[in-house]
Amino acid sequence: MEIWNNPSCSKCAGARASLDEARVPYRLRAYLTEPPTADELTEVLRRLDARAWEICRTGEPAATAQGMADWPRDDATEARWVAAMVEHPELIQRPILLLDDGGALVGRTPEALDEAVRRSGR
Repeated sequence: MEIWNNPSCSKCAGARASLDEARVPYRLRAYLTEPPTADELTEVLRRLDARAWEICRTGEPAATAQGMADWPRDDATEARWVAAMVEHPELIQRPILLLDDGGALVGRTPEALDEAVRRSGR
């Protein structure tokens, strides 16, 4: 699996520790320095079965500066949300776990991490 990782994030550290404990192999992607393309982020949203605003950290300074909390949340504006997160990857919720089975999870809860381990076959 691949983890979109921010090394200074406690939730990312927790995800790495849980996967290490379960001996689940993973690759780290430093998404802040290797930001996704719009196509990659759109594919991740498909794998998460989520809309862009559902994984956007609207409290971050870059989001506040753009007034993103007040942006419409509809089909017509989803590309705008994706573009903002590509330009400012710190807006992407973390950690995102891209599972080898083609799915994805936001690994912020113990339940999500348990699901990632289960789906890895460990």
